[in-house]
Amino acid sequence: MRSLLFSLLENSKAKEGVYWHRHRVDANCVVFHEGEKGRDIYLILAGSVRVVGSVGLDEQRRIRPGFSELAEGELFGELALFDDEPRSATVIAVTDVELAVFNGEALLQFLDTHPEIGYPIIKELMTTLVVRLRKANQRVFSLFAWGLKNSGIDECL
Repeated sequence: MRSLLFSLLENSKAKEGVYWHRHRVDANCVVFHEGEKGRDIYLILAGSVRVVGSVGLDEQRRIRPGFSELAEGELFGELALFDDEPRSATVIAVTDVELAVFNGEALLQFLDTHPEIGYPIIKELMTTLVVRLRKANQRVFSLFAWGLKNSGIDECL
């Protein structure tokens, strides 16, 4: 689905260089790291990225499972609009990627000033977050069930 954020790229009020800028990332390079601070959100104009996390298996072993791959027209980093917490995942370019990078604070001011544009975009962002939360819940439930079954606890329930 093509994000409504694309409409901002063509909107004369949302000037490039003020509210957003273009950024290219080479394949296999990191866009941002889990734990970094940042208020920017990203719209993929071309290419694809992988969202990965860091999971500690024990004190000495960590793995980096992929959560999802995102392609042209999709966005990421949107949590930065709603809180000032560090990034919750690492994003790596799978292919060469062209991004529209929105300054989160400037974007929120723009959306507040232009509610006829802002409301549909915020609604789209919330829909994206809900879809991702539901997928994350399903993964957690599946992992929990696997853990219960693998440990034999499911037979005691």
